[in-house]
Amino acid sequence: MADQPLFDEQTLRKLERLTILANRVRAGAIKGQRRSTRRGTSIEFADYRPYVRGDDLRRVDWNIYARLQRPFIKLLEDEEDLAVHLILDASASMDWPRTGERDQHKYLYARRLVAGLAYIALGGGDQVTIATVRGDGMALWGPWRGRGRVLDLLGWLQSSHTRGMVRLDDALTVYARRVARAGVCIVVSDLMSPEGYEDGLRALQGRGHEVTLIQVLSPDEVDPPLAGDLKLVDVETGMAQDVTVDEAMKRLYVQRLQAWQAEIGTLCARRGIHFVPLVTSTPWEQVILTQLRRARVVQ
Repeated sequence: MADQPLFDEQTLRKLERLTILANRVRAGAIKGQRRSTRRGTSIEFADYRPYVRGDDLRRVDWNIYARLQRPFIKLLEDEEDLAVHLILDASASMDWPRTGERDQHKYLYARRLVAGLAYIALGGGDQVTIATVRGDGMALWGPWRGRGRVLDLLGWLQSSHTRGMVRLDDALTVYARRVARAGVCIVVSDLMSPEGYEDGLRALQGRGHEVTLIQVLSPDEVDPPLAGDLKLVDVETGMAQDVTVDEAMKRLYVQRLQAWQAEIGTLCARRGIHFVPLVTSTPWEQVILTQLRRARVVQ
């Protein structure tokens, strides 16, 4: 798939007033631009931190700058940062559809979601780590904070690509063990991993993460435009299966897909995980501005 820009300036402006929500996890000791849920007095001075590109210049302490020749931001008592972890499935099944509307391509769509959420978190002074998981391993960006990292973030995501088969359970478990600081963890995947995902989600929660699971499917996966005698080939394993697709088969497929998603939703509800099923025909920015707000993932 040819590279396309992840998003434009107009979209960025829509995201600038949002923040990532944490309902249960403890925020960090390093102060940021987040309003704490703890009682406090927002006008009381708490600490300084070094200025990073993208910070509000009105909060620079110019007296400190005059003495040290380095800019520092004044922080207030009820402001704190959050660790935000974004895990992106980059398996071969995310490279779909191969033809047709490019904005509906799952991996492009998923990267846009991740980039938008990272932009929100960086703008809020949160610490952001992104992991892409592919058949040949895991790649990490971060942890970084500050909106000055946005161009680097976009370039890194733009250059990422899909490869091979991912055991999602194993990948999530490895990430849970690898990253020390608990926070909000958002997993973006089509969940097409035969070995499952439940143990990996349990591992993330076991390390203290507050988890959101976003499932990304393309329109032709939800309602396949297929008919007749076909040979279907698994894009990850290369295994082929001869099938005959008629209206009864298509109805059965849709029923099983809905039952699968209902099962995922039940599991997530039982474990206190946000589950957001998506179809890539829905504009990705609308997902953040509407569906993730409704799910209390952002506000």
